[in-house]
Amino acid sequence: MLSAGYSQQKRSQTPSFLFPFDWRLSERGFCELSHESFHEHLTRSRHMNVARAILCVDDERIVLISLRDQIFKHFGDRYQCEVAESAGEAWEVIEELRADGIKLLVIVSDWLMPGIKGDEFLIQVRERLPDVMTVLLTGHADEAAIERAYQFANLHAYIAKPWTEETLIGIIQSGLEKFHV
Repeated sequence: MLSAGYSQQKRSQTPSFLFPFDWRLSERGFCELSHESFHEHLTRSRHMNVARAILCVDDERIVLISLRDQIFKHFGDRYQCEVAESAGEAWEVIEELRADGIKLLVIVSDWLMPGIKGDEFLIQVRERLPDVMTVLLTGHADEAAIERAYQFANLHAYIAKPWTEETLIGIIQSGLEKFHV
């Protein structure tokens, strides 16, 4: 684990791609990413000249980083990969994409999040954006929630945590085929 002293001292001597974040020492003594640095890293694809997007929604930052990296690795030259830490933040991202003329094709959402469950969020997505393909990603959803998402959110797929990169990419690719892309 990196200490704050190490990151501050060594970052000045190290290429920026090795320490691309603004690290800080938490109250418990752990090295953490600042909120601004985290979002800057996760949304770096927003500045690319790509007119289609995939959105990942999860309240766990490590999950968002994994999803973003795996999706960017396979689809980064063709699709923006956006992230949100909550359903409310996801709606903000969706509005920004719409304002920028970027078509949202896929939403991958966690089920257990503060404020609203993933199946409820995806049902709202279906009501407002019926053409968006939805995927529920979770280790906690009960069968009734998954069934609700299939029935009312037109769920494309359910992925259990932990997932494999091959499963995630295969499901997204199969969903993208409906858009002929």
